[in-house]
Amino acid sequence: MLAAVATSASTSGENAASTKFVAPVPMELPGYLRMAVDPAFGTNFTRITKPGVLGAGIACGNYCSHRYSSAQAWNADQSLLVISNGCGGLCFLDGQTYVPLFRRAQSAECEWHPRDPDLMICVGGQQISTWAPRTNHEEVLFVSADHSILQFGPYKGNPSRDGNRIAVRAVRRDGKAVVFAFDLQQRRKFPEIDLAQLPGVNGACSISPLGGNIVCIQNLKEDAQQTFIFSVDGVLGQKWTEHHRPGHGDMTVDADGCEIYVGISKSDPDKFQVIKRRLSDGKVTSLMKYGEAQHASLRSLDRLGWVFLSYSGDPDEVSKHSAWAPYAREIIALRTDGSGEIRRIAQTRNAPSDYWSETHASPSPDGSQVVWSSNWGVPGGPVYDFVTRVDWPRNPDEGRGALAASCLP
Repeated sequence: MLAAVATSASTSGENAASTKFVAPVPMELPGYLRMAVDPAFGTNFTRITKPGVLGAGIACGNYCSHRYSSAQAWNADQSLLVISNGCGGLCFLDGQTYVPLFRRAQSAECEWHPRDPDLMICVGGQQISTWAPRTNHEEVLFVSADHSILQFGPYKGNPSRDGNRIAVRAVRRDGKAVVFAFDLQQRRKFPEIDLAQLPGVNGACSISPLGGNIVCIQNLKEDAQQTFIFSVDGVLGQKWTEHHRPGHGDMTVDADGCEIYVGISKSDPDKFQVIKRRLSDGKVTSLMKYGEAQHASLRSLDRLGWVFLSYSGDPDEVSKHSAWAPYAREIIALRTDGSGEIRRIAQTRNAPSDYWSETHASPSPDGSQVVWSSNWGVPGGPVYDFVTRVDWPRNPDEGRGALAASCLP
């Protein structure tokens, strides 16, 4: 029998001092689809996957989880939640009760359309299309005779906030790797950007939130990552040559209308801090001090002003360092305005193991739900997905800034 879905019992962050370390509270693994209460923070959460048969044609392996922290797990109206890892395709759950609904085979890379709840945007082979998972109807928007291996990112691409534009990486007929912007509404391909002009090998490219820029991450032989920002017309703007400053992050629009990248820095002077960096001029603002933050997500598209952070780390080690951010194996939401205000969401009890067991917390569009993964303290054991419910203040504009037409100086 399914547990009733409820909102969290208390406001996350108010029941534990935000600047204090909170030791892990022992807890048995909750039953599948049984609502539980996080004993540290009072938030309600539900385990939504398990190894074996879930129903509706969906079965999970040793891990069964959403795709990634910066990938949108819920559709625009939060009626569907997609599981992409470990279930043999794209597996769709009810976005509120998490009951299994249906599974679809899809060879292309697909991400939810941020405004149309019925559609995903898919890139693969030589084409770009929109796809309605419920009906399995696909509409092809673009087919290239001059390119192969079209990719949405790969794996780290997102549409613009309005869903009109994406960045597509491809291999041109002459064998060169290129990236170009594509406008889905106008069915317009923008000029190609030759990735060979950049150092290293391209890791991924994505359109910026407002659709005017393409952000590319390059992997260098020295085990370093650099970031290059082009206009959609192919003009190179910013070059962030410091390693991973930031990385493992996501993009959004700040309160002043500026596009920003929020993630974890791995270079001085803010090494292992959570930072935001402005796409227009590269200005860096530190948001959280040195710590064990591992991934950042800004998929709460309708609740601007908050980044959702997955913290790893050894709680015993973190507790010994008062100068560190006091979070280990925990998920928090952090203000992007530099104030340091946070909301504590969940203790993950996730023991270090491998990539597939990383927490990768990702919020729903309105921030009321957060999906995350955990092996529940058993390295190499099954990896489950969980959803935590988050209460927010009743003021609908809380945490939101007005979007300007362009970035303010």
